[in-house]
Amino acid sequence: MTNENEFFDLLKRDLIRDEGAVPYMYFDSENLATIGVGRLIDKKRGGGLSDDEIEYLLNNDIKRVMQEAQLTFSWFNELNDARKSAILNMCFQLGTNGVAKFQNMIRAILIKDWEAAYHHALDSRWAQQTPKRAERVAWKLKNG
Repeated sequence: MTNENEFFDLLKRDLIRDEGAVPYMYFDSENLATIGVGRLIDKKRGGGLSDDEIEYLLNNDIKRVMQEAQLTFSWFNELNDARKSAILNMCFQLGTNGVAKFQNMIRAILIKDWEAAYHHALDSRWAQQTPKRAERVAWKLKNG
């Protein structure tokens, strides 16, 4: 008789072998949205994530985006928390490489011209697509 941990490990290995371990959403044999190791996320069949799982994913994503911003933008760590939050919010939505394309905004940040950074952030397709979010984030950038 195996102990509980050994049993769990054996079952886990069997499930990974039989279900696969897929790091993105895919459609299973029933054409239902699935992720990971056979995890049903399709709302049609009651799938989804728990609040704890959502928070776990969000925490991991925030850590990843922070690391990317620190590596991509040499000036990032010099910002106060409000401005860091604004840049990270943009990175979360647009990707760090997407934010790096905001060259006029970045030039304004480098010289601490927060009014210009605000206007350059809003002079974008991003602001046209998500105007309320962009206004809120750009305001944080301007006002720190």
